Amino acid sequence: MRKRNESVTVEHERAGAAVPAPLDKGCSLRHSLRLPAADTGMKRPLGRRYGLWFRLRKLIIWLLGVYIAIPFLVKLCPAIQAKLVFLNFVRVPYFIDLKRPQDQGLNHTCNYYLQPEEDVTIGVWHTVPAALWKNARGKDQLWFEDALGSNHPVILYLHGNAGTRGGDHRVELYKVLSSLGYHVVTFDYRGWGDSVGSPSERGMTYDALHVFDWIKARSGDNPVYIWGHSLGTGVATNLVRRLCERETPPDALILESPFTNIREEARSHPFSIYRYFPGFDWFFLDPITTSGIKFANDENVKYISCSLLILHAEDDPVVPFHLGKKLYNIAATSRSFRDYKVQFVPFHTDLGYRHKYIYRSPELPRILR
Repeated sequence: MRKRNESVTVEHERAGAAVPAPLDKGCSLRHSLRLPAADTGMKRPLGRRYGLWFRLRKLIIWLLGVYIAIPFLVKLCPAIQAKLVFLNFVRVPYFIDLKRPQDQGLNHTCNYYLQPEEDVTIGVWHTVPAALWKNARGKDQLWFEDALGSNHPVILYLHGNAGTRGGDHRVELYKVLSSLGYHVVTFDYRGWGDSVGSPSERGMTYDALHVFDWIKARSGDNPVYIWGHSLGTGVATNLVRRLCERETPPDALILESPFTNIREEARSHPFSIYRYFPGFDWFFLDPITTSGIKFANDENVKYISCSLLILHAEDDPVVPFHLGKKLYNIAATSRSFRDYKVQFVPFHTDLGYRHKYIYRSPELPRILR
């Protein structure tokens, strides 16, 4: 009996060792149940990393969706592609008053407004040769118009897309040409700058034709040359082809940074991030044609009969050099130029003239002569 009681006591003691200690006032048991600090520190960075990856993946999916949606949007709305070709809504430099060319350092320049068609008004700048600078001070539009009949050649300058006739590189070219003894007449096509109207290839060409006829009516027997730059080369060849067809060609055509046609230019443009997209022609190039935009320089030169000068920089990032060279090869073998001089002048990459700085070339006066 005694032995049994002892064994029972021992069992109770062992059981008592396994019973958890009672909760004290400080809730020491609660502290003993907390997770180790190391585990908490690992879970927080993991959760933060997972949230960052989730947001990044969501952004990538969203950008991919936009990238895929844009071609379909352009196909459904060809007007978008036309806007991207013209870029007439981009007014660089901003906040300049086109009525005041003297603010751009053109103190011998007059601002006109002409009306090629009803409901269309275009802004025109006329810069006289530097030799007439002093005489031009304070003169009105009538004096400038009469000055076109002075014994100086005239250049009608057709600018490219984006910006206005007051663009920085354009103004610098006017100054160079003026210093070489040329009248320079330039304008903003309908829809550009302060000109009124909606842009189109037909409208741009008609505006150029109207300004050319306006010049010829005042310049007498003075030579008139047409200079087109970039997209303006498309307007220039359209204009000169039409002038040759009506047997009133200009004295020469100068194309700076030209392309062959707008489809090849769009395909070769460095900003064309979709050029390797399946169905690129159908999504992007066909809408341009549907909008009536061709600017087919390669076709136009086959019908032009006047001297032709092509200027192109090898490092041109906008209109690839090979397109200008290709256009020259087409013109040089065309029968329409058999009685006229066709010249191609490249500018080496080291010169850094790129797309719009050929005016900086010290060789330009010699080339033009």
